Amino acid sequence: MTDAHTTAGNSGSPVLNARGELVGLNFDRVWQGVASDYRYDPALSRNIVLDARYILFLLEHYAPNQYVLNQIDVE
Repeated sequence: MTDAHTTAGNSGSPVLNARGELVGLNFDRVWQGVASDYRYDPALSRNIVLDARYILFLLEHYAPNQYVLNQIDVE
């Protein structure tokens, strides 16, 4: 969960940390944060983020194509 503000159509957008590193993908937002489309409220705005480590786990274990992992630089 993050306190970032998103609006409709942001699903799948990258989520970055303060150092500009990819930490996940925006999945959805909680319905209470919809009002932030009109006035941002950090107490209510919450985004559901799919962790990048889980994405890598899924690619490694359930995607039979190693070339996907070869194309991304993972440290």
